[in-house]
Amino acid sequence: MKKKNKSKKKMFSAIQPTGFLTLANYLGVLKHWKSMQKKYKCIFCIADLHSLTNLNKNIDIKENTLDTLAFYLACGVNPDKSIVFIQSHVNEHCKINWILNCFSYFGELSRMTQFKNKSKKNVNINIGLFNYPVLMMSDILLYNSNFVFIGNDQKQHLELTRVVANRFNNLYGNIFTIPNSIIFKQGSKIMSLQDPSKKMSKSDKNNKSSIFLLDSKSEIYKKIKFASTDSDNPSKILYNLKKKPGISNLLNIFSILSNNTILESEKIFNNCNYYKFKKILSNIIYKKLYSLQKKYFYFRKKKEYLLEISKIGAERASIESESIIRTIEKKFFFV
Repeated sequence: MKKKNKSKKKMFSAIQPTGFLTLANYLGVLKHWKSMQKKYKCIFCIADLHSLTNLNKNIDIKENTLDTLAFYLACGVNPDKSIVFIQSHVNEHCKINWILNCFSYFGELSRMTQFKNKSKKNVNINIGLFNYPVLMMSDILLYNSNFVFIGNDQKQHLELTRVVANRFNNLYGNIFTIPNSIIFKQGSKIMSLQDPSKKMSKSDKNNKSSIFLLDSKSEIYKKIKFASTDSDNPSKILYNLKKKPGISNLLNIFSILSNNTILESEKIFNNCNYYKFKKILSNIIYKKLYSLQKKYFYFRKKKEYLLEISKIGAERASIESESIIRTIEKKFFFV
């Protein structure tokens, strides 16, 4: 007797097309997407609506969106196996966003750490930034996602998503699936090369703080060469976040790229000085990025192909969201 095929659980993940993607984006997120397609029904979104909260006249969102899509494909995302789409191409995101706004409380959004941190630095905060978590929950709940692949900095937003989904369900029945997070401990927090107390970011004003996925060999070597190290036992390559945050960050990067544990990496560099360690690390980063860049440029040159993928992906995403949208509409509107 043949065993029945169990339907795969849904997994949602997204990246904003703002600025150049970094090594942190790859190690924390993109690296895992290829293998995830075997286990989950994956929905990969390019969150261009979210990127408007960081509007900058020097950022070409349309070109960045195609860049990001090309990187998705270069990292092994298969549009035949997964739903790959651009957020703004699926109008249902904005529709459900308004509905969920009406079930989210002002106080809840005011307490979001990311909003509080950014609002301290800028007087003219746009409403989109305040509403960012609601658009994120709209992305997730629209597809009845069972799992959401996120970084540590998004945990608070996902928890709010669960709270609002439960609030809605308590009033109108079990309409939304309550999502759980997927967070990979190793790689979820790659730190700045210049200041290991903060995350590596594509928006960092100090260009030396981040390795970008399109960096050249010389840029990679230079950035690693001048990456922050520590005065504590300079001849020892050890993982100690308190005493050696700089070296710990670099050792973490090496461990992920070489598929070693931190302990195994420490043994490899047991009798190694900082100079040699950084040279070896630079080599392994360059080899990985060179391979990735070749695939990226192959796809990036095929603009019509990328646009076709985004068109088909939007159609599939719209069909996937149709059930939840219709169910909600019947609760409130004449349809």
